[in-house]
Amino acid sequence: MKDFYTNVNKKLYYFIMFSLIIFMTMGLFIDNPRMGDYGIGYILHVALVVILSICLLLYPRYETRVFRIIIIIVASAYFYTIFFLYPDTGSGFIFLCFIPTFSILFFNAKLFYFSLALNSISITITYIYIILFGQDYFVKQDLIGNIINFFGIQVIIFFIFYLTYGRIKKQQLYYEELKQTERLKITGHLAAAVAHEIRNPLTVVKGFLELYETDPAVNDDLKRHYRLMIDELNTANHVISQLLSVAKPNNDESVETVNVMNVLQSVTDLLRSYGLLRENHIELHVKEECFIDANTIEIKQLFLNIIKNAIEASEIGGLVKVTADRNDDFVEIKVTDYGQGMSEAEVEFLGTPFYSLKSKGTGLGMMICYNIAEKYNGAIVFQSSKGEGTTVTIRFPSKSNL
Repeated sequence: MKDFYTNVNKKLYYFIMFSLIIFMTMGLFIDNPRMGDYGIGYILHVALVVILSICLLLYPRYETRVFRIIIIIVASAYFYTIFFLYPDTGSGFIFLCFIPTFSILFFNAKLFYFSLALNSISITITYIYIILFGQDYFVKQDLIGNIINFFGIQVIIFFIFYLTYGRIKKQQLYYEELKQTERLKITGHLAAAVAHEIRNPLTVVKGFLELYETDPAVNDDLKRHYRLMIDELNTANHVISQLLSVAKPNNDESVETVNVMNVLQSVTDLLRSYGLLRENHIELHVKEECFIDANTIEIKQLFLNIIKNAIEASEIGGLVKVTADRNDDFVEIKVTDYGQGMSEAEVEFLGTPFYSLKSKGTGLGMMICYNIAEKYNGAIVFQSSKGEGTTVTIRFPSKSNL
C-alpha cells in the first residue's frame, strides 16, 4: 500500500476518504428511520462511522499489519450493523458480499484470506440468526438463492484476487531483476572507466615501495611502513580485479562435473585456520554424494566467500555449520552462523555494489557470488533475524537434472 501512496499521492487518498466519510455521514442524517429514537442501534451506527472515519484518516501514518486488521474488523462491523439495523434494505446485503474486496487494496495475501474467512464465518452466523429469529429481513424472501449468490461472489472475489496478486508478484520479480541488471550495468561502466587508469599509478607506486623496502640503507621502521603501504595497495588492486570480473564476466570458463563434497572439504580445510584466529569452528556434513555441472574454481570462490562471511559474522568462539544434501533434483548447500543476524532491509540490499555490513567490505564479493549462482542456474537465499544468526541456502540443479 505504501507504493500505492507513492504513485497516486496522498492528496487523492484523502479526497477519496473524505468523500466516503461524507457519504457515511449522510446515511446517518438523511431519511434515516432510526434517527428520531436515538436508540442503542442508532448510537452504535454513529460510533462505527466515527471509528471507521478515524481509522481511514490515520492509516497513512500507521501502515502496520495490526492497524490493517483493525480497519478490516471495524469495516466489517460497520456493514453488518447496517444490515441488521435496516433489514428491509437490499443494499446492505450487497455490501456484505463485497467486504473482502477492501482488503485487496492492502496487497497482502494473509490479510485477504483473513478478511475472506472472517466474512464467511460472520455471514454463516447471520444466516443462522435469520433462519431462527429473523422475519423482516429482505434476504429471507429468497434465502437459498441469496446464500448461493453470496458464496458465489466470494469465489469470484477470490479468483480476482488470485489473478491480481499473481500479476503483482510477477511485476515485483521483474522489478528486482531490473534493479539487479541496473546494478551490473552501473558497476560495469564504472569498472571500464576507471579500473585500468587506477591500476597504472598503483603499479608505479608499489614498484618504488618494493624497491625502497629492499634497500639496505632504509631502517626497519620505515620498511614496516613500506610493507603496510604495499599491503594496502594489494587490497586496492584486489578490489579493482573484482570490479573487472563483474564488468567483464568470463563466460568461457570450462564446465565440468563438480563433486560438491570435495569442493566443500577443500574450502573448509582452507578456512579452518582462519576461523581458529577468532576461535570459530566449522562443522561440515555432506549427507550423500552431490554433483553439479559448473566450473570448479568459480564454485570454490562462491563457497569461500559465503563461509568466510559466516565466520566473520559469528561471535568469537561461535560455530559455523555447513551442510550439503540432495533435495529432489537439486543440490542444497546450507551455511549457518549464530551471529548477530540481519534485518529484512539489510538482506534485501545484499549483492548491491559497494553495500557491505563489514567495515572494510566492498559488497563486490557477494555480488560476484550471485552472478556465479545465476550463471549455473542456481540461487542464493538468505534467512536471517536480528540476534538469531543467518542461514544461507545455495541451490544448484543436480547433475542428473541437467
